[in-house]
Amino acid sequence: MSEGLYMIDLHTHTFFSDGVLSPFELVYRAKIAGYSAIALTDHVDYSNMGFVVSNIVKATKILTESYGVLVLPGAELTYIPPNLIKCVAEECRGLGAKVIVVHGETVSEVVPPGTNMCAVEAHVDILAHPGHLSEKEAEAAAKNNVKVEITTRKGHGVTNKEVAEVALKKKAKLVLDTDTHNPGDLLTKKLIARVLSESGLPIYYYDVMQNNALEIVNGGCC
Repeated sequence: MSEGLYMIDLHTHTFFSDGVLSPFELVYRAKIAGYSAIALTDHVDYSNMGFVVSNIVKATKILTESYGVLVLPGAELTYIPPNLIKCVAEECRGLGAKVIVVHGETVSEVVPPGTNMCAVEAHVDILAHPGHLSEKEAEAAAKNNVKVEITTRKGHGVTNKEVAEVALKKKAKLVLDTDTHNPGDLLTKKLIARVLSESGLPIYYYDVMQNNALEIVNGGCC
């Protein structure tokens, strides 16, 4: 990890879904924590995506100007029938979402089978907490430049080491995100170091992961 640490977190939640903080409080806390960029990616499906994404888009414009942290509007597609992921992702982008995350097949929940593969085939930005990531899924992620998440969140993170091994074997790009729901979930140097170690990754690899995240950030700023 370089001395000039910059922190980018592209998977967080506000009280627009199951987070406890408003967008404004979450971003201010991220600013104090030393963040450079953050994406607000509340859980969405067909029932709420219009309301959630449109309101997050409004908030992020004000927040970026007010707090000096780049704030990107996003969405986490959650429990979407796998065959509809591509369509929902496109609709969310049409509403203004710049970062599309898919709630992957974590081992801590029952997620529709096929979610991982349909997500990477839909060219979303991030496959979050994918659980038992298969080599075929990792190959497709690498081909379509979909970033695979190493998560700091307990429960979802139990397969981080497995995910890292498979992703690196198949040359899929990794990012580190928090899946923040509470103030204490935000990144710190200590948390980053611990999760990298538990994932079997050297500390310097965080710089690689941040460069991978920057690809998403730069695309979202265009």
